[in-house]
Formats: sequence, C-alpha cells, structure tokens
Amino acid sequence: MLGLVEPTGSGIGGDLFAIVWDAKEEKLVGLNASGRSPRQLTKAVFAERGLHQIPKFGPLPVSVPGAVDGWFALHEKFGKLPMSALLTPSIKYAREGFPVSEVIAYYWQMNQERIGHYDGFAETFLIDGKVPQKGDVFKNPGLAVTYEKIATGGRDAFYKGDIARTIDAYMKSQGGFLSYQDLSSHTSEWVEPVSANYRGYDVWELPPNGQGIAAYRFLMCLSTMISKEWGLTQQTTSIPLWKPRSSPLKIALSSMRIQTSTIFQSTG
Repeated sequence: MLGLVEPTGSGIGGDLFAIVWDAKEEKLVGLNASGRSPRQLTKAVFAERGLHQIPKFGPLPVSVPGAVDGWFALHEKFGKLPMSALLTPSIKYAREGFPVSEVIAYYWQMNQERIGHYDGFAETFLIDGKVPQKGDVFKNPGLAVTYEKIATGGRDAFYKGDIARTIDAYMKSQGGFLSYQDLSSHTSEWVEPVSANYRGYDVWELPPNGQGIAAYRFLMCLSTMISKEWGLTQQTTSIPLWKPRSSPLKIALSSMRIQTSTIFQSTG
C-alpha cells in the first residue's frame, strides 16, 4: 500500500531491506533486496560524459528495483495469505483513488520540479496537469494493472515479463542503461544481521551495501565520546544541549563513502 500512497519514497521501483525474527530458528534474519547497477553502466561511461560522480537524478543512477523480489522472498519464508489477497487493497485504491496527505503533497511538488520533464511523469503523476494537493483524490490505474500482473504472475511477471520489457524500452529511450537482462537476472540475498551493544542494548542492522551500518558506527563513536571526551558515564540518561551531538553522526556518515558490499569486497 505504501508504494501507492507514498510514491515519493516507496514503491516497486525501489529497493527493500528487512530484518525479521524467525520464530522457528529463534534468531534474526536479514534480507537484502536491493538491486545492482546495470551491467553496461561502467566507470568509462561516466568518464566519457565528463562526470566524476553518479548524478542524483535522471536515468544514470537507476539500478535494478529489488522491492518486488523482496516481497516474494519474505512471503515464501514467512507469508500465510496468498500474494493476490495481499495486493487486492492496493489494486482497489490505485484504481478508485485515495486522498493525498499534506506531507506527500509537499514531496510530490519537490519531485515534480526535479524529474517532471521526463516522459510519462505528467500522464502518471499529475491531475489535470497539476501536482496533487493535500486532500486531492489521486488515481493510478497503470499501477493497478501492474499490481494485478504481479498478483497473478508472481515475481517473474515483473522481472521477466512485459513489465521488464517495458522498463528496458523506457530506459533506452531516456538514455539509461538498465536492461531486461539486468532485471531477469536479479535475486535477493539473505544475510546475517550485525549488532553492536550500546549501553546494555543490542542494536541490530544489516551489513553493507545498506546504510544501516552507519547506525553501528554512530553508536560506537558516541560511546567513545561520552566516556573519553565529554566526561560522562554510561549511566547518563541525557546529553547537555551544549555538547556537539552531531559530531558522532558526521563521523559515521562520512565513512559511508568507503564502505562496500561484501559481494564485491576483495579477499586477497
């Protein structure tokens, strides 16, 4: 449902990360359902275009959308109801419409300014040529059809059927590199969550390539600063407002640029 009512931050065009308690195994399990970059999008492509980093918007930063495969991976392991039943409410509201919330309307406007010039945006996301406002009823019949195909055809309907071929054709028309081959070869990965103990609590996150590891680094930095730099004890329940509370967060986030997924990390 979030993929419908929050098109600015959720949806089948994105990725999925999950930490789930496995009652049978009595442990936490992690799912990395993020997609890889297109295989034809090499460093040479960026060099040829005079780019020194991946753009924030446009066709070049688009990777394989892993969310749908993540749905089915989780459903296969933990699900009880059929996927068709789970998607029925979303199909209904996509076709009949739902009222847009204030926050989503704000981000809708922001994204229209960033990507509104791309083919298909106006037809899909505007109402009479205008960005939906708070309280407007928005319908997305195209998404309803896509959900129906996924409900009846499973993950292959998205990654190996007409949907994948449509994505391939659209990306080519926009100068992108995401291809049918990239989509059809995608798989999610079950991973072992990592943890850090902070003041008596075990905090669990997923390993890279996700950004959850930043929380681990933040807590380790914060623990060190509390005891060594700020002169506080582990029993302290609050930090005075004058303390530079952002410093541990800055350190944690700055280190994210050098992290790598374990599937690409050199072992030599």
